[in-house]
Amino acid sequence: MPSGPLEGVRVVDLTHYMAGPFCTKLLADFGADVIKIERPSGGDPTRRMGPFYGDDPHPEKSALFLHLNTNKRSVTLDLQAEAGKRVLQRLLEKADILVESFRPGVMADLGFDYATLEAEHPNLVMTSISNFGQTGPYRDLKGSDLTLFAMGGSMNINGSAEREPLKMAGNVISYHAGATAAYATLLVLYGAELSGQGDHLDI
Repeated sequence: MPSGPLEGVRVVDLTHYMAGPFCTKLLADFGADVIKIERPSGGDPTRRMGPFYGDDPHPEKSALFLHLNTNKRSVTLDLQAEAGKRVLQRLLEKADILVESFRPGVMADLGFDYATLEAEHPNLVMTSISNFGQTGPYRDLKGSDLTLFAMGGSMNINGSAEREPLKMAGNVISYHAGATAAYATLLVLYGAELSGQGDHLDI
């Protein structure tokens, strides 16, 4: 199989659920070397979401998890522990891109906020994916595909005019956010390759 146009690009993947993993899946599908980091206590939550192959609810048989994480390598790290942080730091030394989907403030609490990483890895592209962005009055609010779909205005044009707004099926917003993050990350990566200076994307 051809290696793809992103051969030689190393991505550290600190994402979970759907939007972030879909972003890094797209990068992996185009040949990037994506290293997915999962938490020790159960890994990515989508491992416990169906449908499951053979109706067996096993963490290695979630069709959703497998779909979102094809072409990636994986490692389990406890980022609360110093040993886990040291491993992450070593991975970042050879990384071009870091994608994370924690709540705003978590990366700073772990000691991996962009200001800290930029000083050590000036050409690193960091992409943060969250419900309402890293700043602003909504940054700490929880969200779901339904609320984000409604707040974005798309529900206003779905369904019958004489009925209540209607959400599209599936997780359209999560996938849209992931795709937007992937495309934006590639544009910033291109700029970083030209200038030698990375940047922080807020999706």
